[in-house]
Amino acid sequence: MMPAARLVRFALTFLFAIVAVAWCYPRPDADDILRRSLEPGERDWQAAPEYDYFQRDQTPGGSKTYHVLMIEGSPYQELVAVNGERLSAQDQASQQLKLEQVISQRRAESPGAHARRIAAYQRDRKRDHLMLQQLTRAFKFKFIGERRVRGYSVYLLQATPLPGYQPPNYQTEVLTGMQGRLWIDKQTYQWVKVEAMVVHPVSIAGFLARVEPGTRFELDKMPVADGIWLPSHFAMRSFSKIFFLFHHHSQENETYFNYQKAGGGIPPG
Repeated sequence: MMPAARLVRFALTFLFAIVAVAWCYPRPDADDILRRSLEPGERDWQAAPEYDYFQRDQTPGGSKTYHVLMIEGSPYQELVAVNGERLSAQDQASQQLKLEQVISQRRAESPGAHARRIAAYQRDRKRDHLMLQQLTRAFKFKFIGERRVRGYSVYLLQATPLPGYQPPNYQTEVLTGMQGRLWIDKQTYQWVKVEAMVVHPVSIAGFLARVEPGTRFELDKMPVADGIWLPSHFAMRSFSKIFFLFHHHSQENETYFNYQKAGGGIPPG
């Protein structure tokens, strides 16, 4: 049996070692990690309209794949495959004709029509951007640990509702009833993955609707160019009550791939 004095010295040495390691390798600060992730996230959002890409929409009945092209300042979805199978030659010709008509129409539209189309696109972008921005303001973040996700070394942060948070619009009111997790790349501070889920019902002010627990969304991002990461997958499942009586259930499951600088394949003007 270890003598009492030696046992005390061993315990003190072990305790000193723990303190020394903690001092030399301090636990990462969640707020600092989050703050450092905001700049690359903003850079990604600004760069997104510069890219064409493919988008696969998965539904219980099958899938459709689109080539999303930036044409005269806003995107256009060209159908290229159904259930993983490329379109027939006849359907490809039909889609090509539609694409050429859209290009022609957009290049010939009046200044007012052009401005309205761009404004609608920017309005949707700002709505989605605001939701992601509010994720950093609606929650209190706690550092959980370090993990490996899809080959990346990441910081894992746990998000819980922040008392006193005031949503800026009805769309962000749902955040008051959510909690989530955020995986941030240790090297680039890019968001590799985001998950959020509703944990208690949220009534939407001004609407006779309530978002129910079970509602959740997931977003995955991947590098597409030097310093730029864009979405690779988005999934959402929502449960709500309309007029607080009728149940409504919807879901989205989208995969994004083959990002290329916008303009490739568009006939010159």
